[in-house]
Amino acid sequence: MEEDQAWDTHGLLPLERQLHQAARQNHIERMKELMEKRVNVRARNHVGRVALHWAAGTGHEQAVRLLLEHEAAVDDEDSFGMNALLLSAWFGHLRVLQVLVNAGAKTHCENKDGLTLLHCAAQKGHVPVLAFIMEDLEDVALDQADKLGRTAFHRAAERGQLDALDFLVGSGCDHSVKDKEGNTALHLAAGRGHAAVLQRLVDIGLDLEERNVEGLTALHSAAEGTHADCVQLLLRAGSNVNALTQKKLSCLHYAALGGSEVVFRALLHAGGCPNVADHRGASPLHLATRHNFPALVQLLIAAHSDLDAMDSRQQTPLHLAAEHGCQDIAEMLLVAGVDLNLRDKQGKTALAVAARGSHVGLVDMIIKADRFYRWEKDHLSCRDPCQPPGKGVTFKQDHRPDTQPLRTLLWRLASRRLRPQEWKRLADSWGFTEAHVSAIEQQWTGPRSYQEHGHRMLLVWLHGVVLAGEDPSKALFEGLADIGRRDLAESIRKKGDTQPRAPRSCTAM
Repeated sequence: MEEDQAWDTHGLLPLERQLHQAARQNHIERMKELMEKRVNVRARNHVGRVALHWAAGTGHEQAVRLLLEHEAAVDDEDSFGMNALLLSAWFGHLRVLQVLVNAGAKTHCENKDGLTLLHCAAQKGHVPVLAFIMEDLEDVALDQADKLGRTAFHRAAERGQLDALDFLVGSGCDHSVKDKEGNTALHLAAGRGHAAVLQRLVDIGLDLEERNVEGLTALHSAAEGTHADCVQLLLRAGSNVNALTQKKLSCLHYAALGGSEVVFRALLHAGGCPNVADHRGASPLHLATRHNFPALVQLLIAAHSDLDAMDSRQQTPLHLAAEHGCQDIAEMLLVAGVDLNLRDKQGKTALAVAARGSHVGLVDMIIKADRFYRWEKDHLSCRDPCQPPGKGVTFKQDHRPDTQPLRTLLWRLASRRLRPQEWKRLADSWGFTEAHVSAIEQQWTGPRSYQEHGHRMLLVWLHGVVLAGEDPSKALFEGLADIGRRDLAESIRKKGDTQPRAPRSCTAM
């Protein structure tokens, strides 16, 4: 229901507009004055609202009685299909609802969305109204579905109304019923992030692995909505973290989207306006800042999610993070130890996907990770068996003070001293693959792009050298000598030792 839109008084004459206002504010004397002037009590505004709707929706019993005494039609509906009885249930005004029932209002009514009295009261959490409906009205269909196939039980779960949910359970509602999209109450509560309701549904015994028509379990719904508390709750209850949807999406796939999918949908809903709220009152900006995707990814990784699960496009979670440029999430996946050789249906690795999207920082992170994995594999024999692979590693850009002198040297080397093709020769000497070089070259900025390419390659190289606990100055000298630039190597060495003091170790920092 659009209350702001409904309150607009377009389509009313001046006295009719005043009657609507008086009914909404319970100004009884003014209403009587207007009625003495024979104002039309059934006058409708542009969305079909009459004065009785306002009096009922705002809970003004006196105004309701006065309008009924002056022949207001008790069952008049507005353009949303809402009548006074439904409005009183929606807003929880029990006394008004009782007055309307005694005045002969039809109790078996529904609005254009198929919402009954029970739906309206349940989704707003009005337990006294629910009790009156169930105990005092005849032939109430407890499990009647609305146009979406949702019962009052669904609506209470979807809106997080725990007391209403408990009342309906106590009244004997069907716990396992699905809506037209195959959602159980568990899906709806998880998708909206209602942890208390979700816990109650788990305690009741709803099937954790029940799937909707798209193959989503409640855990998928919680992950898609990025509700980490609900994800954790469902995992503790025994939900399968590696269940796949019809499109073969795992929970980690949803989390790896990094918010881009959720925000994109919200932007579409709001017509591209970042401050326009959706039907739940959340703007795209709210969604972008509220959802903690990295925390969710970390939670799913810790729960032993399949890091390399492939969806229907053969994309892994890392492919999705690379496609959308989600660096924080990508790094978590890289540190956890994903397979970087997997290819999607287009034959592209995550590195190629990141390069295609011009996600430069992410490209460099993936290359660092690939080189680290290769180095780690060669040094398995001297790694501490009690230390998990990759623990303490970061693949983000280095901003540490102790490496600053060498990073400055590498920038000068790339921008002033190396010839156009020499960075590639260095890369080959240091074990960079053709795919690494190609991904770096993907970002072309002009005839002097080689300077930027060379600088990026040198920083990636430095990351690996420092992780290995090697001497960067010595390795740089040997690399330059290997490509025939011993003159350059000697000139750098004469300027002094700039190596960062990293501990020598065959484990990560």
